[in-house]
Formats: sequence, structure tokens, C-alpha cells
Amino acid sequence: MTASIQKSWVIDQTSAKLTIKEFLQEKQGFSRRLLTAMKKEGGKFLINTVDSYITEKLKLNDQLTVIFPEEAIGSIEATEMDLSIEYEDEDHLVLNKPAGQACLPSMNDRHYSLANGIQAYYQSSGHPATVHIVTRLDRDTSGLVLVAKNRYVHALLSEAQKKNEIQRMYEAIISDEINPPAGTINAPIARKKTSIIEREVNWIEGKEAVTDYQTLSVLKGASLLRIQLKTGRTHQIRVHFSYSGHPLLGDTLYGGEADVISRQALHCAEIEWLHPFQNKRMKFNCGLPLDIAACKEKLAVNQQ
Repeated sequence: MTASIQKSWVIDQTSAKLTIKEFLQEKQGFSRRLLTAMKKEGGKFLINTVDSYITEKLKLNDQLTVIFPEEAIGSIEATEMDLSIEYEDEDHLVLNKPAGQACLPSMNDRHYSLANGIQAYYQSSGHPATVHIVTRLDRDTSGLVLVAKNRYVHALLSEAQKKNEIQRMYEAIISDEINPPAGTINAPIARKKTSIIEREVNWIEGKEAVTDYQTLSVLKGASLLRIQLKTGRTHQIRVHFSYSGHPLLGDTLYGGEADVISRQALHCAEIEWLHPFQNKRMKFNCGLPLDIAACKEKLAVNQQ
């Protein structure tokens, strides 16, 4: 029997006289959809440990506890695997995903995605939730991935992501030396009409896409960049630097050469967000993986 996920709040003066529904929607970011699911799936609302209706009013110093219904696992199968866990609390996981692993299962790989491993980890630890990956990475992009450990936190973090309040910093090796060495690429991105996978810059039908970059070092025929996304379009970094004439090394889909590294030289090295309950900044870093580090070292040696 797994323990239920629950959250508690002590009601202050600003929330006294609100109903439970008003407090959860206005003060804690509960969506109408989440409240409906709570009602239909057996969630509970307790005022000072007493079962209460969502329309009941709160008083100063009341303790409101929300007990969430257990989440359906859905179609994600559990697969035991080693996970590189950089951080964990009751609401979050930060994982260092290797290149070559998809974040979610697909028709071609139903068993070995990151989500399959997370599901197995949840089952072994008795965590009563399904997998909610907040910040996804492409299969061949390595680095930090933020996971919400329940659907309430997922809703809060998804909203934060829409507002660009979850910051991710990438490191990438691009071809040649970009000019200017630091700047912003602002070019809208859309799905390429001739492909179900590729994206392209499309000034008519594309959605806003903004990428900031800074050159960290100039290598032989390449440059190591620090990159920050202002928007989160699919393949945004890969498309923008290909469009600028500097495709990522190893990114053959977008014109990159694969003679030094066999996958796109792209790594999510840093992630930062505001903890939704502790009201403090959470920031984590991870170094370059072996293949990108070796690529950088080889090109740096060749430059000397």
C-alpha cells in the first residue's frame, strides 16, 4: 500500500474567509481541471483533520490538507535502469540524461526511455504517481532534466515554463567562429513541410523563437558556446545555429559534420527555477559528458 501524496497549509490573515476552492485556485495555483479530477477520483480536503467540502470557508490558523488521489500509471512500463539523480525532494527530480536515450517512450522504443526508468524508480520506492517530465531533451542531447513528482507540481512548473521562469543553460560546439561572438538569434520556427521530424526558420508561419549565446572558447574550425533559450521550440538551438551558418558538430540532420563527434554536441549544463513551496531558487549544474569533452579537447589541441 503506497502512501498518498498530500500538501498542507496554515491559513493566514490574507486567506481567512476564502473557501477551500478559492484558496487553492487563487493562492496555490490549482487549475479547474485539477480540482475536477480531485473530486472525481477520490481526493480529499481536510480542515484541521476533518473531511470538508470544497465550498467551506477557511478561518485564521486553520490547517488545510489536500490529499491527492493516486495517479494512474498509464501506458509507461517500468524498466529497471541506472538513473543519474542530481537532486530529489518530495516534489522534484533532477536527472542527468545521457545522449542516446529518449525522454519518453515511442513506437520504436517502448521500454528504455528515461520515463521507463523513472517509473521503475517510483515503483521501487512506493511513490504513488506517474511520470511528469517538465523539461524534455532530444534523444541525442545530454544533460539536466527536471521532473515533477506529482501532477499538482507538474501543473505549477508547466505554468512557470510558459512564463520562461525555468532557466536552462546549454553548452554546444558549433562549426567555425560565429560573429558577433555573443548575441541573440531571433527567428521564428515551424515544422518543415517535407518532414515529420525537421524544423526550420519560417518567417511566415513560424512561432517566435529567441536564443541568446556567448562564445566560451574558439577551437580549430569550431567554437564552444554557452546558450540560453528565451523560448522553447522543438530543436530550437539546432535550427537557429544551422540557420546562422554554424550547425552543431555531429548534428547531421541540420548540416553538421560528424567526423569528430557522432551526435549533436549539445548538453544542458544548468537548470534553475523557483521552488513552488519553499520560495527559494533551485540551481543545479553538471559538467560536459565524455564525448563532448573529448571533442572540445581534440579541437583545442589541434588549434595549438
